[in-house]
Amino acid sequence: SSLPSCLVGPPTRAFKTFFSSTEVDHPTTMGDEEKNPFTVLVCGGGNGAQVATAMYAARYSTIAVSLYADEAAKWKAALGDDDYELTLDTGKVIKSRPDDITNDPSVAAKADAIVLAVPSFAHGQYFEAFEPYIKKDTVIACMPARSGGDILLAAKLGKKADDVIFVGFETLPWACRFTEWGRKATILGTKGSILAAVTPPAKTPKAFSVLQGCLGVFPNCTVSPNNLGISLRNPGAQIHPGVMYGRWCPEKWDGNPVDEKPLFYQGVEEFSESVLLGLTNEVQLIRQKMEEMVPGLDLGDAGTLHQWYLDCYGGQMTDDSSLRACMNTNPGYRGLTHPCKEADGGKFVPDLKYRYLSEDVPTGLCFNKGLGEILGIDMPMTDKVLLWAQECIGMSFMVDGKMCGADISKTRAPQAMGITDFDAFLIASKIDKAALAAEAAQPKAPSEPAKPPAESEEKQQFTVLVCGGGNAAQVATGLFSMRYSTIAVSLFADEAAKWKAALGDDNFELTLDTGKVVKSKPDDITNDPSVAAKADCIVLAVPSFAHGEYFEAFAPHMKPGCLVVCMPA
Repeated sequence: SSLPSCLVGPPTRAFKTFFSSTEVDHPTTMGDEEKNPFTVLVCGGGNGAQVATAMYAARYSTIAVSLYADEAAKWKAALGDDDYELTLDTGKVIKSRPDDITNDPSVAAKADAIVLAVPSFAHGQYFEAFEPYIKKDTVIACMPARSGGDILLAAKLGKKADDVIFVGFETLPWACRFTEWGRKATILGTKGSILAAVTPPAKTPKAFSVLQGCLGVFPNCTVSPNNLGISLRNPGAQIHPGVMYGRWCPEKWDGNPVDEKPLFYQGVEEFSESVLLGLTNEVQLIRQKMEEMVPGLDLGDAGTLHQWYLDCYGGQMTDDSSLRACMNTNPGYRGLTHPCKEADGGKFVPDLKYRYLSEDVPTGLCFNKGLGEILGIDMPMTDKVLLWAQECIGMSFMVDGKMCGADISKTRAPQAMGITDFDAFLIASKIDKAALAAEAAQPKAPSEPAKPPAESEEKQQFTVLVCGGGNAAQVATGLFSMRYSTIAVSLFADEAAKWKAALGDDNFELTLDTGKVVKSKPDDITNDPSVAAKADCIVLAVPSFAHGEYFEAFAPHMKPGCLVVCMPA
């Protein structure tokens, strides 16, 4: 079911029917293809935002928006009249150009999807700026959302929040870097899967088809039942402040410079582990209380920190017997140190205003404490870390144990959005207590739990075979070979040889109904069926009477798990 969206793109009318019968109330008829304009807004100007902009602009009308200082103007000037060059981890190179790079929030009126790839503390600024212009049914995705993104959106958009679709991603899809700021970037690795939740949940099919279409085959968007699970799962809300407190609180640090930067994750010892266990256990109390008060609410993704490591880094750690062992033996953490500033004599002092405190406390830890307060849960470790952290960053969030400090509006705590009781929290989160209870009462068929998404990024190789040499086959080949290893196979007479000779050393040029022009080249055009051994996906765009011929020819070579698609069957 992921093929049409991840390979072809966001849903047309026909794909809406395919993904969710609730989107249209009657079947589409054959021959009703239309031009499908689709506009994506990408917010930000950092690594993630520039990669997303270049990737989406290859096929869709794409506008980059940055509200940070003069970042948009600088990026626009750096790109000039050239295309942006994005090197994918598949080895393919995309050259594309956004329709605009601007700081004007009114462009939100054009958007079918808005992707925020900015630090979480800036989300509210974008939501507020877009509010006058945003149109109904816009998909708004935060990569990552951190904690309380859904209730922040509700507060900033007001009544309009009822008409849009919010998607909270657990993390950014790629590890990426600039090779030339504003002009070139490289994706070093892509996550195999990524956890995301949709508010309201009923819009999950539409939101996932749109976003999977933009992202491509990888990462696979894995459904989390609700955004509260994403919020409570946020590891940065616990790990970063907890480890910082464990090393630099008055109990452990005398205030004098240290000889070298301490290891961050590998340096976690008994005391720091006790802090982290206190924080994670208090989140579990929130989870348990919410599930008790809202029967049917699934917060299974909001596991302990130890479980998070087992889910995301399983098989990579040499010792996963405890939380501390996971952090100490994770090879991805090797050599990573505490954020520090240089002091006299070549020594170091901690940077206590680093984002581990200045961002993860207001957008993470404060959400946990605020919801715990609403639920009447005692959170002594959270209180201890929060009091220390707010002093470090020069802000006041909690006063006398209550989330009512002068700077509370700068946080993701529910209290910052005027939410101070349980019912108001359910309304802002769009958690329908009655509907969940009714659903929980219905018998459910047993299902295999989804594999937890891994935290590591890898080079994601993916090969598509396109069968045929007619219009549809050549279009599919041109479309897929832009991003993936693509082999065109024709078993009809000498069609493959003729097509290969016609193309020569040139790229195939495909003009899309979005107005974009894709130039790409298949890895091969052949009549050799043994190439099926390389295929992760085989797409047959040949007359149906020829299907059997292809199946029979591929049978000796196909590998297990290959996805075979006939268009039409």
